[in-house]
Amino acid sequence: METSQLNRGQFLKQLGLSSASLMSFYCLGTGLTSCSKNDSEPAPIIENTGGGTNSVSSGVTGSTSGTIDFTIDLTNANFSKLKTQGEFAYVDGIIIANAKGVFVALSKACTHQSTTINFRSGTNDFFCPTHGSQFKIDGTVQAGPAAQSLTVFKTELLTNNKSLKIKA
Repeated sequence: METSQLNRGQFLKQLGLSSASLMSFYCLGTGLTSCSKNDSEPAPIIENTGGGTNSVSSGVTGSTSGTIDFTIDLTNANFSKLKTQGEFAYVDGIIIANAKGVFVALSKACTHQSTTINFRSGTNDFFCPTHGSQFKIDGTVQAGPAAQSLTVFKTELLTNNKSLKIKA
């Protein structure tokens, strides 16, 4: 009799569950610490995954890939929450956060294994949920295993605080 081993993804497929649905179940009700060290943090409010040049209707205009130079409309429903301290959003490969009234924009991929990081308003820093790396709002490593800083982008409030320019 031949036996074979299934990896986690194959096992879940046989059960009829996707990895995402199982992780949602675990994170919502079981209290697993691997899902997040701080469950009270806000969820990101939008991720624009179109890349390249974006349209006014999305709330993003300009180039979000290659040479980074774009503007987000803080009056657009997709980004209006960014006016609130502690909120954050993703635009393609960038995380934008309102860190105690100061807008910061950093690369969203942890420099350890490229996991998408989150902003933690309680500690005013960025956190990688996979292995626990922490980054200060200036992108420098606060705690490993990541050893390299995140890329920092320039931010500038424009037109009576109604839009935010992000530039390389």
